[in-house]
Amino acid sequence: MNNDLTMGKPERVLWKFCLPLFGSIIFQQLYNIADSLVAGKFIGENALAAVGNSYEITLIFIAFAFGCNMGCSVIVSQLFGAKKYGEMKTAVSTACIFSAVICGVLMLIGILGCGGLLQLIRTPEEVFADSKLYLDIYVWGLPFVFFYNIATGIFSAMGNSRTPFYLLAVSSTANIAVDVLFVKGFRMGVAGVAWATFLCQGISCILAVALVWRNLQKLQIQEKAPLFSRELLKKIIVIAVPSILQQSFISVGNIIIQSVINGFGAAVMAGYSAAVKLNNLAITSYTTLGNGISNYAAQNIGAGKLSRISGGFRAGLKIVWSLTLPLFLLYFFAGRFFLNLFMDAPTDTAVRTGILYLRILSPFYFVISAKLVADGILRGAGLMKKFMAATFVDLLLRIILAAALAQTPLRETGIWCAWPIGWTISTGMSLFFFHTGPWNRKAAE
Repeated sequence: MNNDLTMGKPERVLWKFCLPLFGSIIFQQLYNIADSLVAGKFIGENALAAVGNSYEITLIFIAFAFGCNMGCSVIVSQLFGAKKYGEMKTAVSTACIFSAVICGVLMLIGILGCGGLLQLIRTPEEVFADSKLYLDIYVWGLPFVFFYNIATGIFSAMGNSRTPFYLLAVSSTANIAVDVLFVKGFRMGVAGVAWATFLCQGISCILAVALVWRNLQKLQIQEKAPLFSRELLKKIIVIAVPSILQQSFISVGNIIIQSVINGFGAAVMAGYSAAVKLNNLAITSYTTLGNGISNYAAQNIGAGKLSRISGGFRAGLKIVWSLTLPLFLLYFFAGRFFLNLFMDAPTDTAVRTGILYLRILSPFYFVISAKLVADGILRGAGLMKKFMAATFVDLLLRIILAAALAQTPLRETGIWCAWPIGWTISTGMSLFFFHTGPWNRKAAE
């Protein structure tokens, strides 16, 4: 069901649109953590470390898929808001062609270079083979990752957040079941975890693309839409490339930080791997809601309704903070329980590492969530230079501080302290950019 986000009170409209996103977040994170959970519980601490180590590299691939998603989603949102359905269909097919080319290049790089990347980040010998095995299988499933992201971006652009929720609910639940079957039932080890992800991503991608195709056919246009447009490709690239760079540099930064962490041994790696999955649940949740706010902003800007943007920002803050409070309380006070879900008979070092990481980061979720709401509006408005500036400041600070503080008596604790510092400074920048945006000038006139 497509929804017009340019009508009605911003708070009511966003709550209605974002409620299915909340459900999608839960199932998306179940999808993301299932591999680590099953590896840690049914294979061992080294397997958990291997999957977590590989995960940082998979995030580079996901960054490109996410960028293509945002490039397509923002442009389609603007065209949908302006009711230019013919151009919208061309934008969809242009985005698919663009994504297919990028996906092919990344697959080639992944097939040839994953081993080198693992060596570059100082992967310990005891987890190297499993890390490479996981990545080798994951790379072959990249087309599913890319086109699933494109499909969900199109649904969100048209105000449909329910269909992605249903797809994620089915595929993530199936992924957990297949993970357990392949690992515990068939004793396939880390390969079983990777193949389960490959299989479930493939099925969900095929379903998503089929549903998008059917949905687009319902939009009536006078003339057949061209399959490709250079002009629309340029507009998609203006949004997609900065989003790709943002996510890629964040992933590269995380890999650099992972290489610093790897120097402290497999136990610290395992504790970090479990804790960072929980942290990514929170950050991805805020990012997903920020993406929804991007669609809201893009539709309203496409319709020329700038006066609705500030109301959307305030509503977005209420939504993300309603999620932030329980996550903070759970992580800060019950972190040990959640960490134990990932590890079977963990070492004291692994548990202590994970608990400390969560207690340092979780109070600052209120800060980073506000940044991601502001970023969502900046991206929906196409203000990519400002969006990128705030993101890169956060990334550079975290990398520099993590590397520097790891060499002090704080050791790995110093690495965890880099996150709140980067988040706080970059959030100040994002909020400043939002408050100086054209929607606030319009309201003041």
